[in-house]
Amino acid sequence: MFDTWKQEKAIAALVDEAQALADKLAEKVAAGKPHFLDSHAAAAAFWAETYRAAGQDLHAMVDWPPAATARFIKATQAKIGVMRKARDYDSSDGLAIWLHTARAVTEPRIAPAVRSIWRQLMKEGPNVGSMADDLLLDAGLPVGAVRRAPKGFAPVEGDGQA
Repeated sequence: MFDTWKQEKAIAALVDEAQALADKLAEKVAAGKPHFLDSHAAAAAFWAETYRAAGQDLHAMVDWPPAATARFIKATQAKIGVMRKARDYDSSDGLAIWLHTARAVTEPRIAPAVRSIWRQLMKEGPNVGSMADDLLLDAGLPVGAVRRAPKGFAPVEGDGQA
């Protein structure tokens, strides 16, 4: 019984964490700071291309075997910790979006918050493409990343929020 309570508490914390990011993105845009959303969208596109270049398609993570998703979550948590310790917040925020996405694949209760994050990221501003290209050039990767929501997290017409 205690283990179940602990697990539920952990899941609730993950839901809250993803929802906090979704709320923060919406608040920044409402406050007239669309560059905040744009930088997150560019960083998420950068990480998608970085992993794609290494042979891992983040946009298809819903199709990954559960063990691969678990490994990605563990490795990504560690990578984000190192990046934040080095004060590389913009890049780590982009990677955190993919971490939330992977968590939502493993725990459906996180999915609504993550869909909200992706819905907002798809409303990117005009500078996202050039911001993503700059990040990719700096990393020596090809520019022109296709920015899209991962499979299973794209905005759905008629959901009232697309």
